[in-house]
Amino acid sequence: MSERSIVRVRDVMTTRFETVDGMVTVSEALALMCKVNAECLIVNKRHEDDEYGMLLVSDIARHVLGQDRAPERVNVYEVTAKPVISVDPQMDIRYCARLFTRFDLTRAPVIENGKVIGIVSFTDMVLGGLCRF
Repeated sequence: MSERSIVRVRDVMTTRFETVDGMVTVSEALALMCKVNAECLIVNKRHEDDEYGMLLVSDIARHVLGQDRAPERVNVYEVTAKPVISVDPQMDIRYCARLFTRFDLTRAPVIENGKVIGIVSFTDMVLGGLCRF
């Protein structure tokens, strides 16, 4: 029986991501999402003791569209998930998938030395990890 190699989050994560300030409007954030074809944005820290946030399309659907709010009158910080659960780039994707399941996540920022270096999703783990075998 051959030993199974470990696939790490770093091996499958997406390194292309966009960041946004929490003070911009949802309308401005949506324009950026459309421009770069992104389903989420990392919300920057406002100061050293702050935490990163993440704005998902589903957050906009639930908290803006679903509540009939005007996207040009809602700031990103009002609807963003913050703080977010993040993962280490050295984590085994099997444990990352379990973490996602336990906390009902679809994607998470990958943080190394206090900085976001990527985003990982279930799709990344399945297509990037399991397709290797």
